[in-house]
Amino acid sequence: MSPLLLGVRHHGPGSARAVRAALDAAGPAAVLIEGPPEGDALLALAADPGMRPPVALLAHAADDPARAAFWPLAAFSPEWTAIRWAQEAGVPVRFMDLPAAHTLAHREDDDEEGEGGQPDSVRVDPLAVLAGAAGYDDPERWWEDVVEHRGTGAVPDPLAAFEVLGEAMGALREGGHPYGAGGRARDLVREAYMRQRMRAARREFGDAYAVVCGAWHVPALRAKATAAADKALLTGLPKVKVETTWVPWTHRRLARAGGYGAGITSPGWYAHLFAARDRPVERWLTKVAGLLREEDRQVSSAHVIEAVRLAETLAAMRGRPLPGLTETLEAVRAVMCDGSDVPLALIEDRLVIGDVLGEVPDTAPAVPLQRDLTRRQRSLRLKAEAQERELELDLRKETDAAKSLLLHRLRLLGIDWGIPTASRGSTGTFRETWRLRWEPELSVRVAEAGIWGTTVLAAATAKAEADAAGAAELGEVTALAERCLLAGLSEALPAVLRALADRAALDTDVARLAKALPALARSLRYGDVRGTDAAALGTVAAGLAERICVALPPACTTGLDADAAAELRGHVDGVHGAVGLLADADEGLRERWSAVLRTLAGRETVPGLIRGRAARLLLDDGRLPAEETARLMGLALSPAGDPADAAGWIEGFAGGASGGGTLLVHDERLLGLIDGWLTGVPERAFTDVLPLLRRTFGAYEPGVKRTLGELVRRGPGGSAGPSRAGAGAAGFGAELDEVRADAVLDVVRMLLSPSGGTEG
Repeated sequence: MSPLLLGVRHHGPGSARAVRAALDAAGPAAVLIEGPPEGDALLALAADPGMRPPVALLAHAADDPARAAFWPLAAFSPEWTAIRWAQEAGVPVRFMDLPAAHTLAHREDDDEEGEGGQPDSVRVDPLAVLAGAAGYDDPERWWEDVVEHRGTGAVPDPLAAFEVLGEAMGALREGGHPYGAGGRARDLVREAYMRQRMRAARREFGDAYAVVCGAWHVPALRAKATAAADKALLTGLPKVKVETTWVPWTHRRLARAGGYGAGITSPGWYAHLFAARDRPVERWLTKVAGLLREEDRQVSSAHVIEAVRLAETLAAMRGRPLPGLTETLEAVRAVMCDGSDVPLALIEDRLVIGDVLGEVPDTAPAVPLQRDLTRRQRSLRLKAEAQERELELDLRKETDAAKSLLLHRLRLLGIDWGIPTASRGSTGTFRETWRLRWEPELSVRVAEAGIWGTTVLAAATAKAEADAAGAAELGEVTALAERCLLAGLSEALPAVLRALADRAALDTDVARLAKALPALARSLRYGDVRGTDAAALGTVAAGLAERICVALPPACTTGLDADAAAELRGHVDGVHGAVGLLADADEGLRERWSAVLRTLAGRETVPGLIRGRAARLLLDDGRLPAEETARLMGLALSPAGDPADAAGWIEGFAGGASGGGTLLVHDERLLGLIDGWLTGVPERAFTDVLPLLRRTFGAYEPGVKRTLGELVRRGPGGSAGPSRAGAGAAGFGAELDEVRADAVLDVVRMLLSPSGGTEG
């Protein structure tokens, strides 16, 4: 008599059903399962009512949580089925693969995890070889036909499939099947350890035990090998101290497309096949219809019936025992989606793959930081979900403000559960929009962050202080200060501000200073919104602004190339916005900055891009009269000037993102200057400046471009629209009618008033 060897396909529902049937028939005294032995102490949790697959056994190096491996299990995984069978039967169940202590030591430079935590990126799938030998070009279709569609009821001979699959794997191994460079040697070590665990089980239970492992390993476990030979293979293996726990997993991360080497292409479909004991195709297409109805598509029962008939017809034509995923999707596309791939993509994402997220009981081992995070998630009713969703927060509400603080603190720790995104409803500082999705890898990030503290607040504070001390550039510290204010880390701010003051005092690069100022200005605004004391930031920001005002004009006149000029133009915009936020506390700062802009706008040695931008900012602030604006433009567009520099001036002044098109529509004097310059550019120079002009005018709204074209076509004295000569347009008075203009003031006040009233 020999032990019962059940070679399976990881995450195969047909294998899972066959495993349960085989175990029911054989009734072994113990069950050994492919997986790291460090997880033996955690197997009892599989029977906990709070454990809901998909889940994964996580092992990580105790001194370096980033070195980690996962062993995922779904409800339809044969290994999970075997675990639950053993627990229900009251027999011992143990893991038998190479310990994670050796696996993680060996995987220090590996990038991807596969079955048993091993990298699979270079492996050749043995199932693909078998499928090819059977005449299939798709291993998934072959597997469905020979295993998944063998029936959903009782299996007549539960061991037959295992015997056949084991023999096929033996033939592949004997034929020197290329299971990946380096993979074979690693398999030999793993299989040596598995045989050692089998010898230990034989001493305890005789041959009345069962083994559930990947089918590839079955021939090696049946082969005769001496204990001495196996021990020699295992001697001297590198080893690290590891910690293990259960973590939630997702169907999406079971998919090969998610990077999981031993994954499957359709976990949602396989979960359905495992759960549907009868009429799986009809039940599946009913799910599809329900999803499409939720998306407001017209799908009736007649569509479902017709799709079932079409899927069955396609399967019969192709000689398949039952419709597979290919047939059902083709039927759905034809009957329910009107031949469109757009709704079909939704079905593949939501149902074929799916966003099912497992659950792990509170009794599972966890680092203190994870427990604190779990408590805060529950108190804020902020549930971790695998499906991406948007979260709108109003920071004036206590609960929403607390959610914002938690998400910002997690981001500072490198736990990107939430990503800030642009708000659709409001651009005010009291609103935040987050895009949330919980990925299994975040459990590793939590374990990594545990070195900083036992609570989210303490860990984020310690991490911020360490980042401030290690920051090499001023921009890093200013960004950190902003993040600390967003996260409400008042205890970390003193250390961050000290680092900020030190870096600002030593940094002489005006570009870096200009890049840092906007973040400081935003930080002051966030401090006001969140009630955080950020007064010390104001002093640093004011000093930074003064240094920029002194250093910026010389920096803009030192032979800048086009790229450097474009970079400084961006910094000018950023500083201008920051000064607008800081000027409430220092009105003199606005005047000093306006003087800098006037210097930049009037200095010929400054690149045209920056001169034009400075003139536009002054004009928008009401600090540059229209006559002076026209004079500066006339100088910039003089025929004696460089056409490329003139084109740069136009881009800086009238670039599409700054609303320059609307300005030209309403000020034909400026439009006439540009038109006159453009028609006078020499042919050769015109070719050189054309890309820049295209970039400038191509960004305008279609309506603005159309209006500008009409104005240019009509020329001076045209019959419609304001003319360059200043004459009144048909239907309009020559001058402003102040009485009629005053009549709209009450409506304008009502629209602009926050309360909707007419005060002010």
